[in-house]
Amino acid sequence: MSPDPATTAAYSHCLRRAAGHYENFPVASHLLPRRLRGPVAAIYCYARDADDLADEDPRPVAERRRALEALQARVRSLGDPDREAEPEWRALADTIRHFGLPLEPLTDLADAFIQDLDKTRYANFGEVMAYCRRSANPVGRLLLHLADEASPDNLACSDAVCSALQLINFHQDLYQDYAEHGRIYIPADEIAAYGVTEAHFRDRVSDFRMRNLMQFQYQRADRLLRAGAPLGRALRGRLGLEIRTIIQGGARILWRLRQQPDVFARPRLRKVDWLLVLGRSLVPGRARSRRA
Repeated sequence: MSPDPATTAAYSHCLRRAAGHYENFPVASHLLPRRLRGPVAAIYCYARDADDLADEDPRPVAERRRALEALQARVRSLGDPDREAEPEWRALADTIRHFGLPLEPLTDLADAFIQDLDKTRYANFGEVMAYCRRSANPVGRLLLHLADEASPDNLACSDAVCSALQLINFHQDLYQDYAEHGRIYIPADEIAAYGVTEAHFRDRVSDFRMRNLMQFQYQRADRLLRAGAPLGRALRGRLGLEIRTIIQGGARILWRLRQQPDVFARPRLRKVDWLLVLGRSLVPGRARSRRA
């Protein structure tokens, strides 16, 4: 990685930002090889800023869309890191140049957040997965490119894991997404099939219909997570451990979601959960979410 002080400081800034934001899944953690932590943090900051533009920025939708489109254009034009004044952009430019990263995953992320400005309902699971392909899968693909592990099999497993984690995020933020942004990421055809209405989301009704609908969602996310689990066994060393920890973290959240009677409550992993996650991650094996 570039040794100049300004770039080193830019990566340090990104690492501090990543460490200061709570996530149920580890971001640029110490499980990663040291050489990848700064680049992962730089990508995280880019994704975080794009997400905040879509969800937290108080400006009108049209202005936020223009800001996200400008973000995409800036990524496409990144070159010499020395031309970038902001530490996040300096670190990202250095990461792209040093690792030869493809730009499409980065622009796909911004595309997904632009979609969030307009689309609040999904007709079927195919539409949800199309969103996941741009909102989540690029992160795993970028990590594999950073590690020079972007084989077709690894990319396919990574897509399954990242899509599963995105679904789990939808499930744990069920009420927040509706109350704060008016969004429902559960497919409309499945909502209707289980006899659920929008009033369930509006009034936080966790009756048997809503619980049955969500148990179906949890089972599908679990199958997808398990389909991608071989990635944690295929990758060696600290990177493999990081991936197994992320997979086991997702499996643990799914387990907690299954246990709680209120499907709208957001589970938060506690110290005992993380001890179980780490213990299961140390030995390569399958993701567990059906039992404690």
